[in-house]
Amino acid sequence: MAQYTININNQTQTVEADNDTPLLWVLRDHLNLVGTKYGCGIGQCGACTVHIDGEAVRSCTRPISSIKGAITTIEGLSEKGDHPVQKAWKEHDVPQCGYCQVGQMMTAAAFLKKNPSPSDEEIQTAMNGNICRCGTYLRINKAVKTASKL
Repeated sequence: MAQYTININNQTQTVEADNDTPLLWVLRDHLNLVGTKYGCGIGQCGACTVHIDGEAVRSCTRPISSIKGAITTIEGLSEKGDHPVQKAWKEHDVPQCGYCQVGQMMTAAAFLKKNPSPSDEEIQTAMNGNICRCGTYLRINKAVKTASKL
């Protein structure tokens, strides 16, 4: 076990964990930030996406010992749930089961920060790799487009 001091959602947190503990489990089990979901455990589905220094990353494959930079989870995306992506998700009633949606929103938010006026093709490319079992991809793409205009 080692002690780690991390910047998460603009707050400094200290956690004690094994070096190889994935960031996902530090968030959920040590810090009770349960918005980030476990999906596949191998970084392929996107349910566990968080931001590290503004980049969308899969937290299930990032050991806590490798974390350098500020972490943002869905809880830190917006204090009041009024981030443009969150507003657009509500407007388009995107979630069906909702399990993947946090990862979808975190990917979209990081993408739109880099590309605030994307084409439909750019949206599809950026969101590729985030799996939605319910198949709400059309609503997801529309919500990303709407968020880009907010």
